[in-house]
Amino acid sequence: MDLETEAQRRRTFAIISHPDAGKTTLTEKLLLYGGALHMAGAVKARKASRHAVSDWMEMEKEKGISITSSVLQFDYQGRRMNLLDTPGHADFSEDTYRTLAAVDSAVMLVDNAKGVEPRTLRLFEVCRMRKLPVMTYVNKMDRPGLEPLDLLDSVSKSLDIRTVPFNWPIGMGRDFVGVVNVVTRKVTVYDRGQPGGTEIAKETHLDLESDQLRAHLGDERTDELLEELELLSMAGDPWSLKDFLAGDVTPFFFGSAMTNFGVRPILDAIAEIAPGPKARPTVEGDREPTDDKFSGFIFKIQANMNPRHRDRIAFMRVVSGAFERGMAVDLARTGKSIKLAKPHSFMASERSIVEDAAPGDIVGLYDPGELRIGDTLSTGGKLEFQGIPRFAPEHFARVKLKDPTRRKHLQNGLQQLSQEGTIQVFVREALGPADPYLGAVGLLQFEVLKERLKNEYNVKAELVPSEFTCARWVAGAETGLAWLQNRSDFVLVKDRDDRWVVLAETPWKLDYAVSQAPGLKLLDVSPLTDEGLPS
Repeated sequence: MDLETEAQRRRTFAIISHPDAGKTTLTEKLLLYGGALHMAGAVKARKASRHAVSDWMEMEKEKGISITSSVLQFDYQGRRMNLLDTPGHADFSEDTYRTLAAVDSAVMLVDNAKGVEPRTLRLFEVCRMRKLPVMTYVNKMDRPGLEPLDLLDSVSKSLDIRTVPFNWPIGMGRDFVGVVNVVTRKVTVYDRGQPGGTEIAKETHLDLESDQLRAHLGDERTDELLEELELLSMAGDPWSLKDFLAGDVTPFFFGSAMTNFGVRPILDAIAEIAPGPKARPTVEGDREPTDDKFSGFIFKIQANMNPRHRDRIAFMRVVSGAFERGMAVDLARTGKSIKLAKPHSFMASERSIVEDAAPGDIVGLYDPGELRIGDTLSTGGKLEFQGIPRFAPEHFARVKLKDPTRRKHLQNGLQQLSQEGTIQVFVREALGPADPYLGAVGLLQFEVLKERLKNEYNVKAELVPSEFTCARWVAGAETGLAWLQNRSDFVLVKDRDDRWVVLAETPWKLDYAVSQAPGLKLLDVSPLTDEGLPS
């Protein structure tokens, strides 16, 4: 395997958006145009006759939303595309944050009637923190919405980033008929074809200045389009690939994922200008993808993707070197050697055996319970990538078990589901794992937890809301921890990594603790390492 050639063939990216912007629909259409699907399923409601390929969990099919991240791999124009579809709902944002640690770029989906929404802003900030290049796809142009120039201006001001349109819409709502490439000035006009866009839309390609375009659009619409493009050339920002890769400019694409209008241009752009794998920081320096020593890290764990086999899959991003089936690697956290005997690639829940993989690829590993999110796997000496943080939960509950004889199954389920990030589990030393506190970023996580305990572990449990509203990881001097331990009005627990966490009813109480306890620091994001933490 020529590592450099194979690495540069990879395009590993995620799609991010506010809920209901059409993210899962766009995902399906990219698969359709990439040749991975023969017919796309419409994601409309729980009664839809077909469900999106990337939504495989029963609750996803019932609610019509994405709950977990799906890994989808296909080839397009000589590139190996690794598409990570992420949950759009804010209650499952932690899964999205972890996924963004494993990609090299992102496509930001914007609803043309709503522009930049709060969830979009939060996700973009995570991309900026990770220095990910971002493309912008303005969706739902087949419906009335904001003027394209207003959208460009809104995104630029809201996200503090330059915007450069790669194509421009012809019409809006029922009048949306195609797009024009701003650089080549080639026009693509679409045939609406199958309702719901289940098949690739028929395209007619015309020159902007041609008589055929005037005959197709009419003189009035053609003149309007030419005026808009002239205005755009005077007011728009200049395109720079270097600035895009640095995260300082976002290229704009307009379309309708539902009708397939404008889907091919964004897929072409991902293949052409999105970056391949880059160096990733370790605790001792950067690891380049062309390094001949293998390395990778775990960014997601999913139990029971196949409920019949009760399996547990750890998703690994290959960072450097060549991956081979059956190879032995070292687990940095424990120093133990592990043989990777049954690696898989995925098309949502469909899987196939992987014989080899290159930097940028995502590989699913069968895991008997040894791996955790953030783990580093490598050959050729000890290596450890910077960890993947967890965010402080905002909702808390205790478990009330309907059948006490299922206590062991409950503990097993909570342990597995916490390790894959479905829920956060906190334990008081005096009570042990039999009576934990559960933490979630969003309330829907609790609903998912109950359903998965019932369907995958045969445990019927009720969740009783807790009085706590916030949690913080304890850091700083040992004297700060000792101060908390000597107070009866603060509840100290430990997370799954045996790190101290303080729970509180109000943020004010945490502020009080920091002001009174000598050397105490409280963190709302879990530390990447144990260095500097009180024991």
